[in-house]
Amino acid sequence: MSEKHCYLSRRNFLGLTTVAVLPLSACQTAMRTPGKIAGASAAANSNVRAIRSANGLTGLNADPTLERAASQQASYMASTGRMAHTTRWGRGFASRVRDNEIHGLAAENIAMGHMDVDQLFARWMASPPHRRNMLDPQFTRFGLAYAESANGSAERYWALVLAS
Repeated sequence: MSEKHCYLSRRNFLGLTTVAVLPLSACQTAMRTPGKIAGASAAANSNVRAIRSANGLTGLNADPTLERAASQQASYMASTGRMAHTTRWGRGFASRVRDNEIHGLAAENIAMGHMDVDQLFARWMASPPHRRNMLDPQFTRFGLAYAESANGSAERYWALVLAS
């Protein structure tokens, strides 16, 4: 590959998509944010801490740079009404990581649905590729965001960015 990264994207039976990118950086987009949850929310921190602790790992620190990258993707997905790791310009996760100056190992989990933070993390833990991302011992930081559907429904588009 011309860039120093590996890109993996999988969709599973739960309708969730995961992406992993190895040593890279991200892409900035100018999307409106219909609604977003702060990456440092108590519920997100509690879920991440509990999940990792139950698996013998240290927790992750909420990171505003990763939250910004997650918010960009959640907003894009909400504005288009589709789940994807790419944007309308054909820019993928690796570009978003690079443009946001996120260095090192990074991965992204995305989801869509009428769910709260607890339900979201439960679904990701039931999905092997999402679970693998959340339990990667190399990750030390995370950013979580959601955007509400642009069509006015209660549908939420979620993005979780993890990084070393």
